[in-house]
Amino acid sequence: MANKIAVIGDKNSVLIFKVLGVDVFDAGTYFETSNLLKKIANDYEIIFITDDIAKEIQSTIEKYTERAYPAIIPIPSSKGSTGFGLNQLSMYVEKAVGIDILNINK
Repeated sequence: MANKIAVIGDKNSVLIFKVLGVDVFDAGTYFETSNLLKKIANDYEIIFITDDIAKEIQSTIEKYTERAYPAIIPIPSSKGSTGFGLNQLSMYVEKAVGIDILNINK
């Protein structure tokens, strides 16, 4: 696996990443995006995915949480954040540390 980064999201959200040389993938339907993630998961170390789409395919993403790679990181889309990414981060920190030190959900 090369040090590769990918971004999955709607066209408006991922276009800037393409300019930076990152591999971008336009999200389609729930089924298409879920299959896309499964297809590219072994080829990338980091996969950014817009949080609105990450929320839709959460069950697919959860299959990769126990693995070191790929790191699947929700990011805000061009429409803004749904809060899903921050909630996931808070959950992971609480799991690692034992308490919610970020206080996002309070």
